[in-house]
Amino acid sequence: MATLMVSISGIRGIVGDGLDPETLVKYTSAYADFVKEGTVVIGRDSRITGEFVRSITAGTLLAKGLNVIDIGICPTPTVQFMVKKLNANGGIVFSASHNPNEWNALKLLNSTGQFMSPKEHKILIEMLNTPQPYVSWDKIGKYTVYEEGINIHKNAVLDMQYIDKELIKSKKFKVVADCVNGAGLYVIPDLLRELGCEVIELNCEKTGIFPRLPEPLPENLTETMKAVLEHGADFAIVVDPDADRLVLITDKGQPFGEENTITLAMKFVFSKNKGNGVANLSTTRAVDDVAKAAGCEVFRSSVGEANVVDKMKEVNAVIGGEGSGGVIYPALHYGRDSLVGTIFTLQSLAEFGGKLSEFKQSLPQYYIAKKKIELTGGSPDAVINTLIKKYSSEKINTEDGLRIDFSDHWVHFRKSNTEPIIRVITEAKSQCEAEEYIDKYFFEIEKLLD
Repeated sequence: MATLMVSISGIRGIVGDGLDPETLVKYTSAYADFVKEGTVVIGRDSRITGEFVRSITAGTLLAKGLNVIDIGICPTPTVQFMVKKLNANGGIVFSASHNPNEWNALKLLNSTGQFMSPKEHKILIEMLNTPQPYVSWDKIGKYTVYEEGINIHKNAVLDMQYIDKELIKSKKFKVVADCVNGAGLYVIPDLLRELGCEVIELNCEKTGIFPRLPEPLPENLTETMKAVLEHGADFAIVVDPDADRLVLITDKGQPFGEENTITLAMKFVFSKNKGNGVANLSTTRAVDDVAKAAGCEVFRSSVGEANVVDKMKEVNAVIGGEGSGGVIYPALHYGRDSLVGTIFTLQSLAEFGGKLSEFKQSLPQYYIAKKKIELTGGSPDAVINTLIKKYSSEKINTEDGLRIDFSDHWVHFRKSNTEPIIRVITEAKSQCEAEEYIDKYFFEIEKLLD
């Protein structure tokens, strides 16, 4: 059965089994009707199907009378940044993020360089049913290759406020850069070298083939952890194929923790600029703790980059992100950006004066457990509504499923949009407690289904 996942984060599928030329033309054509006129910036990650996806998509945009600026292989945040920088009318990133080699996707951006909002996505889907004609031969769009995008983005990151390049250079950090042979290899090692780091490149080959499962989870990073110890590195920078997420490995060859990436970023920004922060409902409580210590506040949003960005604009946040290693710094642009996360890490560590493992210990210590429960016959909505009633006297948030905050832990119940399951996340002061709580909530849900 063909696989195609259509959501506000894009049109994602397996090449040759769902993501085929007809699909690409259909959705690109609707997107062109949404944009209407002007210029679209395109860029892609390194996967070998990128060239095929790019050529069909670019051709469709030109046939609709739109101009195309192709910035080549680069991180997703580079495309987001360049849409804004070039005053384009939209942007498309060809990347299936952390999905394996056989996947690809169209990530559709609006004129601000952000992912389309739920409202914009709804308009796009409606346009699938009312396609506009292609333009005549003399109105075809203009295609331009623009190779400077990646350097413009990198230099903007290097020139950000609060970054002391000389201080970072003086530390002479030794860093393993694991770019999973993805788009990050075209910029992350260079960014580190410009900041005086000695860089050990790992999975930085321009083959377009991911050498391991590309999601930067601890179980996929055993080689990276070993490399840190073998080279006596200060830490490792790990990015996913389109380099919007940042994961760190400490000097001890252990995971710094995805949740700690956003905690580090928030702590750093709050120390320089008092203001609001935003994190999604599944993100660690540590962000609330570092905000409180700095006299700031963190607001919560539904899960998903577009939702975090909407909330950030609403509360005028100075920093935001998600616990999956996504750092959003609005002073640069509204998008998850591993280059920003990398430079915040280097500056934080330079100011801290110790090792990354010690920095980790200085952060609030929490532990997360995650599970999903399959509902055979039960309705996810009915289960969540019953839990809302049961816990109505507690501190609850129902924006995205149900999150309940207790003094010693929190739990987040979310239904899947694609299958009959409920995802459950708990966080507590020890791994053992987090697991015990998740078992308790599982038992509760099972009783509701009996």
